[in-house]
Amino acid sequence: MARPENVHQARLLRLLREDGARSRAELGDLVQLSRSKLALELDRLATLGLVESGGLAASRGGRRSGIVRIASHLRFVGIDIGATSIDVAVTNGELEVLARLSRPTDVRDGPAAVLDQAMELVGKLRANGTATEIHGAGIGVPGPVSFRDGTPIAPPIMPGWDRFPVREATSQELGCPVLVDNDVNIMALGELHAGLARSVDDFLLVKIGTGIGCGIVVHGEIYRGVSGSAGDIGHIRVNDHGPTCACGNTGCLEAYFSGAALARDALVAAQSGRSAFLAERLAEKGALTAEDVAAAAAMGDALAVRMIREGGRQVGTVLAGLVSFFNPGLVIIAGGVAGLGHRLLAEIRSLVYQRSLPLATGNLPIVLSDLGGTAGVIGAARLISDHVFLPPDLPVCLCSSAARRARAAPSGALRRTL
Repeated sequence: MARPENVHQARLLRLLREDGARSRAELGDLVQLSRSKLALELDRLATLGLVESGGLAASRGGRRSGIVRIASHLRFVGIDIGATSIDVAVTNGELEVLARLSRPTDVRDGPAAVLDQAMELVGKLRANGTATEIHGAGIGVPGPVSFRDGTPIAPPIMPGWDRFPVREATSQELGCPVLVDNDVNIMALGELHAGLARSVDDFLLVKIGTGIGCGIVVHGEIYRGVSGSAGDIGHIRVNDHGPTCACGNTGCLEAYFSGAALARDALVAAQSGRSAFLAERLAEKGALTAEDVAAAAAMGDALAVRMIREGGRQVGTVLAGLVSFFNPGLVIIAGGVAGLGHRLLAEIRSLVYQRSLPLATGNLPIVLSDLGGTAGVIGAARLISDHVFLPPDLPVCLCSSAARRARAAPSGALRRTL
């Protein structure tokens, strides 16, 4: 599809994507272009099929200004592949979710089987008329990713995925541009676009699910590190003599407190008779998950409450070090295990506020994500739209950071809502 031709067009597209339709007069004020230059760039974007007219704005005392919006035919696909599920959504150009489908899966089945399932879900969404044409797709996977190559690199919980050409294979299948990233990074992008982080340029998103990872956002951009492995906090060692982790090392945070670790410990508790509630659940279901631990804690099961508190302390200890090092403006806790709720959040907050420097935590909100399961698919759509709404030879940070500055959200707006 057509792409913008210069930085001015890219900034205009990002403003329209993030804030919706605006009048030409408002856009001119935000990007500080002359009326003639603005008209030239918007007319060119319309010719390229990227924007369209939305009628006339209310009068500002003179001739009524025309409203401009992202072209209504644009469609992006977000694919969030987790360890145990696939979530697929179609969005419009403003990244509003138009339709969404999910299904359980096992990432250990390998890339061919899992990607076939993802393409099947995309096909169902296209068949219902939501997206006759796809202009780009973003994909998140639960492991380290070479962002440049679009391939997972030695992912601990994804046997058979190492260096599989995910981007190339799905781009050929869908016939559109595709970008691939770690699932935690796309969740962070989702929070940046539609969640509690909309007014924050520097924040951490900690996902606690089957594994544990951290999305790092600096100046409104994902920080991936030199090779793409930044934020892999689940493999920070918290005890030299702890349980063996999926990565092969011992004592990793992920081996202590993740969905898999909670299921393991819950099974031991049920089989040993230390938790009557979990023993009963095991007899009914034949297996246990983190959700069963949450249900046990809600019923006052002392062992389940202790498991959550101990896990929260482990996460809080690691996060306290990250907060002192990075000094974020916000920490978001997300993922399936975050469903343990405020009992878990209280433990994490307590450790972070206790062990990090007061200067770093004095105005630091630590919150649960309010996007639920949509953060990943929105973030994946944001990832590919950043690429599509960019001139071919321009670094993404020049446009998106400028667009965020132009929006000029008031500092402290987030804290007033918490």
